[in-house]
Amino acid sequence: MTRIAIALGLAGFVAVASAQAAELPDSIRQAGVLRLTINATYAPMAYRDPATNELVGLDVDLAREIARRLGVKIVWSETPFAELIPSLATKRADFIISGITDRASRRETADFIDYLTTGPQFFVMTESAPKRAIELCGQKVGTTRSTSFPAEIEKWSKANCEAAGKPAVQYVPGENSIDVRNQLKQGRIDAAVQGSETLPYAQQQEVGKYRVVGEPFSSGYQGIMFRKDDAALREVVTETLAAMISDGAYKIILEKWGLGMHAVAKPMMNAATQ
Repeated sequence: MTRIAIALGLAGFVAVASAQAAELPDSIRQAGVLRLTINATYAPMAYRDPATNELVGLDVDLAREIARRLGVKIVWSETPFAELIPSLATKRADFIISGITDRASRRETADFIDYLTTGPQFFVMTESAPKRAIELCGQKVGTTRSTSFPAEIEKWSKANCEAAGKPAVQYVPGENSIDVRNQLKQGRIDAAVQGSETLPYAQQQEVGKYRVVGEPFSSGYQGIMFRKDDAALREVVTETLAAMISDGAYKIILEKWGLGMHAVAKPMMNAATQ
């Protein structure tokens, strides 16, 4: 057993009684299973380990620890990012924890329990000329089409490029973060945008290839997404996550993935303002 697993086990022992005090919905408790849908293209949040093909990542570890404390197993299914929200709405998934940003526009039928800070950030190939974000005005900038980032790029462009009389950023869509990075490497785009929590991992995996340009140009939270009519499940997961923060298990998992600086002090419901 690894040192991290031992630490999580000891931390979980302290909090498991209080976490199980909240009641799971009968259908989940009786089945002993959580059905979770994930997009495994967004390292280090969720991805397939190239060496083993196992599903790994920060979101995977958090979900597994939540399930362990609740005494249930996880049945995973994978889907493109654009299908995550539909999978929740059609009840193929009990909740979504897969690098999804809490946005007001997504709350008509769902609630978020926010658990990680995030923000979109520009990056380029290391040898590229731009050193400041303003130099990307008029350039082709790619990002995943089904995320909140296209709207964030447009908003930034209006506030910075157009306000300064410069040409607007030319948004180029991509299917997922892997596709966007490939477009960047192939020279089809000049720059790209991903969440600030993913770029250190990308830089570590492809040493010397990417250079971050500026600071994150917006801020927000990633959240666990629940259907609004699943208040009982939302509450029990929130209590379990709060216990993990309190006893240190949450910190252990974040630091394992190099994301300790993205921690929140407590779970927050629908905390994002955008």
